[in-house]
Amino acid sequence: MRYNNSNFKIYLPIIIAVAVSAGILIGRMLPVNSDIQYHSNIKSRNDKLSNILSIIEASYVDTVNRNQLTEAAIPAILKKLDPHSIYIPAKDYARANEPLRGNFEGIGISFNMMTDTILVISTIPGGPSEKLGLLPGDKIIYVNDSLVAGRKVSEERVMGMLKGAKGTVVKVKILRNGSRELIPFEITRDKIPIYSVDVDYMVNDNTGYIKINSFAVTTYEEFMKGLADMRAKGMKKLIVDLRGNSGGVMEAAIRIANEFLKEGQLIVYTMGRAQPRNEARATGKGVFQDGDLVVLIDEWSASASEILAGAIQDNDRGTIIGRRSFGKGLVQEPVDFSDGSGLRLTIARYYTPTGRSIQKPYAEGFDKYYDDLNERFNHGEFEVSDSIQFSDSLKFTTPGGKTVYGGGGIMPDRFVPVDTTMMSAYLAKVRALVYRFALKYTETNRDKLKAYTEAGELEKYLDKQALLDQFVAFAESNNIRKDPAGLKISGKIIHTQLKAYIARNILDNKGFYPIWEEIDTTLRYAIDYLGKNN
Repeated sequence: MRYNNSNFKIYLPIIIAVAVSAGILIGRMLPVNSDIQYHSNIKSRNDKLSNILSIIEASYVDTVNRNQLTEAAIPAILKKLDPHSIYIPAKDYARANEPLRGNFEGIGISFNMMTDTILVISTIPGGPSEKLGLLPGDKIIYVNDSLVAGRKVSEERVMGMLKGAKGTVVKVKILRNGSRELIPFEITRDKIPIYSVDVDYMVNDNTGYIKINSFAVTTYEEFMKGLADMRAKGMKKLIVDLRGNSGGVMEAAIRIANEFLKEGQLIVYTMGRAQPRNEARATGKGVFQDGDLVVLIDEWSASASEILAGAIQDNDRGTIIGRRSFGKGLVQEPVDFSDGSGLRLTIARYYTPTGRSIQKPYAEGFDKYYDDLNERFNHGEFEVSDSIQFSDSLKFTTPGGKTVYGGGGIMPDRFVPVDTTMMSAYLAKVRALVYRFALKYTETNRDKLKAYTEAGELEKYLDKQALLDQFVAFAESNNIRKDPAGLKISGKIIHTQLKAYIARNILDNKGFYPIWEEIDTTLRYAIDYLGKNN
């Protein structure tokens, strides 16, 4: 089915948020301004940049801060290299590394700024807040004697107040439903895990589904636990969802690919000007070498996601379903400086087993590089696969005789267009209200909802609550009139989203994804594909 491009721009805005952190985590610690130690041949050159900074510092008409000038110069230099070599200032470095480490230090809650109040959505199992007795639905009114409710405190500032070094204490006062008095807590911060596997569950009696949102140092262990749990439930077929996964730690993707491939099969290799060819091959000890396998990708799947998808595709191991991936084939090495800042420098390109580089061109500038997804949309690529054309020089052949392409992402074996059949002007207007209603409904009905521990049972209960009618009234209270024609088109997607978000508030992702599956056309396609073709 074709759709109107102008309408699609309204309904599904393209958010380009591709991580630049994928690479080999073998960092180096260098003192600040230590270029001579880093590259020994610089000593023989005229260090013009250093001289210019010295001249400015000595002679400029006004007082200048040399460190500030240096901080400004470094990103400008890196911008002349490639889109993924970046400098991270000291103030941002710890937070930038949290997703890669798989943990941070804080109190262990998920929260939402509901009507300018910090609402606890969930407590992380085993975290300090859960151990002390904080509950979903609690509202944080004070943090360290500072009133934070009704003060329009930004989410970033809240995180800054609640996060902190392990062993330090933060005091909070919370308002709990049914209590008139504020309840004080002294929470000792600790290491809090960041999970890179969103969910694993059985979509039917023999097919498992696992969604990986990023690749961190903990991802492989999370993946293997999910795989073991599903195998114990009778899993024979597997769907690995890498949609929206912008990458991360390369080693995690390699280790997961190893679980699917036979001994000696090539997973990926890297090469750079100063880096010899380095191969990663399967050990033959993988636990899922023979079961039917599908990998889901889309235009936001990048870097380590493309390494995993490329290894599966080039070894004819499974089927790639979805839309063409982002196209990042560069490897970054982290370099840490003694002032707490850091550099992620591109040191190599990676190649899939057939020899493809899937890095898309960036010679025409970074703006055009990051605008590529908009160009793909305008060209019709999200609508029909036939709009995608590659030159013969980018063709490669797998051992099984399948044609694959390099030069700009991983092309799926089975294309699934963006589904716009349930899109309407009404949905576009109410989209921002869906989550707000779900949160409000959860808070009003939490005691009833928490009686359900399984997504299926909770959904059956919600199906009896006339949620869509309640939502339409809520939208009208927010000045959005009821639109019968729009509801006829979009009613199902709105109703399903409401149920999924409410379930997430109660059961986390184990509640969300099994319900969201009903409107996930790519996942439904994959389930049907495995059922009909294997």
